[in-house]
Amino acid sequence: GGGRRGTWPWHAEVAEPHLPTGAQQSATVANPASGASPDLLPHFQLEPEDVYIVKNKAVSLACRATPATQIYFKCNGEWVHQGDHVTQHSTDRSTGLPVMEVRIEVTRQQVEKIFGLEEYWCQCVAWSSSGTTKSQKAFVRIAYLRKNFEQEPTAREVSIEQGIVLPCRPPEGIPPAEVEWLRNEELVDPALDANVYVTPEHSLVLRQARLADTANYTCVAKNIVARRRSASAAITVYVNGGWSTWTQWSGCSTSCGRGWQKRSRTCTNPTPLNGGAFCEGQNVQKTACTTLCPVDGAWSEWSKWSECGAECTHWRSRECSEPAPRNGGRDCHGPELDTRNCTSELCTHAAPGAEDVALYVGLVAVAVCLVLLLLVGVLVYCRKKGGLDADVADSSILTAGFQPVSIKPSKADNPSLLTIQPDLSTTTMTYQGSLCPRQDGPAKLQLPNGHLLSPLSAGRHTLHHSSPAAEGADFVARLSTQSYFRSLPRGTNNMAYGTFNFLGGRLMIPNTGISLLIPPDAIPRGKIYEVYLTLHKQEEVRLPLAGCQTLLSPIVSCGPPGVLLTRPAILAMGHCVEASAENWSIRLKKQSCEGTWEDVLQLGAEPCTELYYCQLEAQACYVFTEQLGRFALVGESLSMAASKRLKLVLFAPAACPSLEYNIRVYCLSDTQDVLKEVIQLEKQLGGQLIGAPRVLHFKDSYHNLRLSIHDMPSSLWKSKLLASYQEIPFYHIWSGLQPFLHCTFTLERLSTSTCELACKIWVWQVEGDGQSFTVNFNIAKDTRFSDWLVPDEVGTPALVGPSAFKIPFLIRQKIISSLDPPGTRGADWRTLAQKLNLDSHLSFFASKASPTAMILNLWEARHFPNGNLSQLAAAVAEVGKQDGALFSEAEC
Repeated sequence: GGGRRGTWPWHAEVAEPHLPTGAQQSATVANPASGASPDLLPHFQLEPEDVYIVKNKAVSLACRATPATQIYFKCNGEWVHQGDHVTQHSTDRSTGLPVMEVRIEVTRQQVEKIFGLEEYWCQCVAWSSSGTTKSQKAFVRIAYLRKNFEQEPTAREVSIEQGIVLPCRPPEGIPPAEVEWLRNEELVDPALDANVYVTPEHSLVLRQARLADTANYTCVAKNIVARRRSASAAITVYVNGGWSTWTQWSGCSTSCGRGWQKRSRTCTNPTPLNGGAFCEGQNVQKTACTTLCPVDGAWSEWSKWSECGAECTHWRSRECSEPAPRNGGRDCHGPELDTRNCTSELCTHAAPGAEDVALYVGLVAVAVCLVLLLLVGVLVYCRKKGGLDADVADSSILTAGFQPVSIKPSKADNPSLLTIQPDLSTTTMTYQGSLCPRQDGPAKLQLPNGHLLSPLSAGRHTLHHSSPAAEGADFVARLSTQSYFRSLPRGTNNMAYGTFNFLGGRLMIPNTGISLLIPPDAIPRGKIYEVYLTLHKQEEVRLPLAGCQTLLSPIVSCGPPGVLLTRPAILAMGHCVEASAENWSIRLKKQSCEGTWEDVLQLGAEPCTELYYCQLEAQACYVFTEQLGRFALVGESLSMAASKRLKLVLFAPAACPSLEYNIRVYCLSDTQDVLKEVIQLEKQLGGQLIGAPRVLHFKDSYHNLRLSIHDMPSSLWKSKLLASYQEIPFYHIWSGLQPFLHCTFTLERLSTSTCELACKIWVWQVEGDGQSFTVNFNIAKDTRFSDWLVPDEVGTPALVGPSAFKIPFLIRQKIISSLDPPGTRGADWRTLAQKLNLDSHLSFFASKASPTAMILNLWEARHFPNGNLSQLAAAVAEVGKQDGALFSEAEC
């Protein structure tokens, strides 16, 4: 009766005729349990859950409710017979309410009866005195897993670091299969390997293939029924081969003459693996090479015996120069100097007495005192005038002061402002020999009647003791008594010499770009030096070169070696390098007294001594040196992009009396001295220069230089060259030790009436596709092309005293005294260096006692004889404007 009061129409359901009788009686006669609350509906503590039937095993469904008087299962809308229920009663200890638990079993046959119609489900219905409650539905399904995968992984070959995706679609099954992957039968765990992950669609992804990923991969699908394996997929990770770097070139296969050298590389960077592609290309490269053959030295003829000396000996010498040893050849054996006793008036006469020596010393002392008194008088006179100090910062006034032969009136508003007036009574000597007479008289140095520091007058004179040829012979005769004479070249063609005192001077070898500037006060006061400057031919001096080293400049000597200079002299000489820090390591070399060559300075690096410094410009270098000696500029290439400048010069005969006509193409280092030598040589051969020289940049690429001739009119001319081109070996050019390299093209006229020639000559360095250098010229009957010649330098080889400098001495001293001390607002020598674009050498200038003197000396070396004094004056004036007190009135 209690069940009828519930909200669910229980009485209608239990009255159905098909319900089990036991179930109906229980439903109708049941009464609430004693002590049960009449107001509580049943509450399920356990509800039936979905289950799977595996094979033929029955499954059990259970439910538990409190307070419940009865519980029955209902499956697919039909009540389960009471006899199929297993019931268990208990009491909830915390509430004291009755608890009922019911279980049933479902077989595979029961589920299969409705297979295909709908899913099989069951739910519990619990009764209490307050009504009924239904549980959730629990579905009973038959579990299975099919055998065949819908998609299996396939074998693949992939390159290293390439991504891989292995697809897998497991077989159909209930419940759905779980998927895992095996690599060589070991479980792949994405949690342990960040390079691996599995997509929601069960595909295995390798982000970047590694060599360790080469393996057999298997997809495994499993559920409660079975475990299925896919076919294994072999994954091969291959590595394509890569070339290693080239080895260094091997040595030349021959020790003399033409041979070959090779370099190699291996396919090991990386090595091909697992079927990866092998490297493409050659593993060995070969190139031609030429090794200079050693030449043993041989003695020249003995020289004539020298005059009998004061020690009653005379000597003769010979040189190891016919030929000189080179390329590792053996030196000459035997003495190079032969000395014998002799008799003459010179050795029989007694030496001058002590009285004569004292007389000479007294005369020299008197002369020195007179000179000092004259200098003091000039300084006193200058103080009284005071004209140099007033308003020197005015650019026009300064410029006028720089013009030694011009007379500029003082400004009207400043009558005390005077420029230096020329002393027309003064003559300045320009010497081509020694100022010191040998046996002509006791005087050491003859001074002009005028003031030594006065500006040059318009009447400039050149004073010679004798003819230049005689002076040269006398100078060489005096040098021959010195020990270093044997290392100097014979003759005076490439030599300049002079006698200098504290006023300084300049030596120049004409048409070579080589000069030596001796600044004022470089020679100590009271001393007189006979100084020479000479250019060596490469065959005269052995300069050892190693590796990629090359000679970049002429070899120049200045001396005598060992003299004391209180300020650096500046040696200027040309070079042929296209300088860059990343392509070249350039060093200044000096030959020691023992004959070995030493590195005294590395350009671009911090100098290790203050005795030497070098400024490298586009085509010339300026060497500051406090020790005279023999110098050369040597470079070592750091890359194949390093290049030297070659000058290509064409010569041909001035006349063509025969059918043959020779065209000579010279490949020279781009320095003036080499060009001068070639022009002199061609004059002796009767050749003439054809057109202006051209410049070719020759790279350190181990490739030879090729020359060929083209576009000749075949009806008028033919070439007698058998090959299509001529070739000069790379090492012959790169070493720089063979100065006059050339090729000759021999042409033949087909008729004596032919007097015109037009052709092209190509010069190029072999560099793969290469670069070509084209030279075009035409030779006609009436054209001689003699208008292009090397202009002779104006002037004399030796200039002494003020005539050797553009800047007048007093103005130079004023600039130095004004700019050497640190100025306010930076108006000092540093600003002048900046305005003259010399600020990269500030550290060197600062290391000297007078930085301004170093700057002015360098300006003199760079700009003589055609320097623009107006520009220098403007730069000095600009410095003065930064400090109004820079050029204030001061004592002279």
